Amino acid sequence: MTQVPLPIVDWARSADRITVMTGAGMSAESGVPTFRDAPDSLWSRFDPKQLTSIGAWWEDRHLVWGWHMWLAMLMRDAQPNAGHHALARWGRSATVRVVTQNIDDLHERAGSQVLAKVHGSMTAFRCEACAAPHTEPVGIPDEPVERLAPPECRACGQAVRPGVVWFGESLPGQAFEAAIDAMLDADLLLVIGTSGIVQPAASLPDLARGHGVPVVEINPQVTALSTRVDEVWRVSAADGLAALVDAVLDD
Repeated sequence: MTQVPLPIVDWARSADRITVMTGAGMSAESGVPTFRDAPDSLWSRFDPKQLTSIGAWWEDRHLVWGWHMWLAMLMRDAQPNAGHHALARWGRSATVRVVTQNIDDLHERAGSQVLAKVHGSMTAFRCEACAAPHTEPVGIPDEPVERLAPPECRACGQAVRPGVVWFGESLPGQAFEAAIDAMLDADLLLVIGTSGIVQPAASLPDLARGHGVPVVEINPQVTALSTRVDEVWRVSAADGLAALVDAVLDD
């Protein structure tokens, strides 16, 4: 049985408002690859930034859309893990605000309310030109295809794009402001499965800690954030969150 460090248990039990910030490591245990993983041979020769920047989209929409549809296929077939379910369970009896860098919908499918998706969502699509939402099915394939034509916008005829934040784009202002508020208004911040590298989201834990909020990193790997938190717990998101929520709610 996974043992939860006592300082983390104490903080969690006494906190009225818990903010949880999740990154790619949270979804990796559900089978969604992290940003730096491209296990499928169709795209293994590409630098991920070639497929996740606004410049890449303008240069080759079919390639970028094909990669995103492969990612959408993996996300569609993935299932929430024990960590997602633990957070949803905790949120039914406490104020747990989820801020995520992930673009999947695993938190929502597990039953959590997500306060802020700071890097957008792969379940939302919009026009590249007029930004009109695209609510029709986008035709996610059952097998990876390297190049696919994106749908056309019903409003203006231009290409439909994923509703995610690419390199070279700004974060959605409303989501980032909500994330900042959740950092400043927390009694405890858990940072789970994030590398602490991608800015400006990587600065959010520093903002919380600077305002006296205890910050806990839950990650089996050493990250850029590890020396800037109050407690480090080297455990996976699924095991750690399940054990923590059991310790808090079964007390």
